[in-house]
Amino acid sequence: MSTAALAALDDALGDVLDVDVPLGPLTTYRVGGPARRFVLVDDEDVLRRVAAAATAADVAVLVVGKGSNLLVADAGFDGLAVQLGPSFAEVLVTGDVVRAGGAASLPVVARRTAAAGLTGFEWAVGVPGSIGGAVRMNAGGHGSDLARSLRRVRVVDLHGEQDGVVDVTALDLGYRSSAVTPSQVVVWAELQLATGDRAAGEAEIAEIVRWRRANQPGGPNAGSVFTNPPGDSAGRLIDTAGGKGLRVGTAEVSTKHANFIQADEGGRADDVRALMERLAALVRDAHGVELHPETRMVGFAPWPGPEGSA
Repeated sequence: MSTAALAALDDALGDVLDVDVPLGPLTTYRVGGPARRFVLVDDEDVLRRVAAAATAADVAVLVVGKGSNLLVADAGFDGLAVQLGPSFAEVLVTGDVVRAGGAASLPVVARRTAAAGLTGFEWAVGVPGSIGGAVRMNAGGHGSDLARSLRRVRVVDLHGEQDGVVDVTALDLGYRSSAVTPSQVVVWAELQLATGDRAAGEAEIAEIVRWRRANQPGGPNAGSVFTNPPGDSAGRLIDTAGGKGLRVGTAEVSTKHANFIQADEGGRADDVRALMERLAALVRDAHGVELHPETRMVGFAPWPGPEGSA
């Protein structure tokens, strides 16, 4: 960030800005460097101020949700990181329509909707992310995803003047992808669910939680590291290529599920990234398949490969 941009940002937001805030504790990996500037947005007025200041100063922005799909380099993020506070986590249920704030936890929304006798969102109990992050990644699991119930969202762009409601048809939702850009904040999302049986929904949630505990590791990780190639499983490819249990520095491939990487306490984000590259090379050599990261990486060089992703 240039000195001029930094000064402009500090002048506009000095009363709400924090300096050199560690981002690792805001992620499920629990590793990674600091953000040069950080704002926890507690109300609409602050969000509008942040959008205006970031646009005017033309600074790089990073929207942080629950950090369950985020890896920040040890060098940190030389820009403005923004996170929605608790006031953006409200969940409102009206009949079979649910409006959830961008900061709302997916497991909370799953349990709230099941308790209200609605079905179609039980799968989300196993995804430790936010509604906003789920929209951007079209999060999913257990045979479903957000696209099946999402109706519309409200988006504020930190690099422009956009502040409005966007219909799901304009979001271009795909497998772990959407048209939501890195500078856009999802303020709320509206879901259309179906009327169901509360007991059945809560039983399904309990089964998903049981399955996750039995088949996926706990501890500092960010869930699936790579997207599944068409017709195959990234975990299977890594396992059969000899990657399960592989370690680079303070990062290790889970022995429980090969598409999970676990970071040591006090470890290095750069080790996680190096291990990801090692696994991709193993699978390429063993199977001739290019793995593509599901993890969002910030502060690293572009992902190596024919398509490349930051």
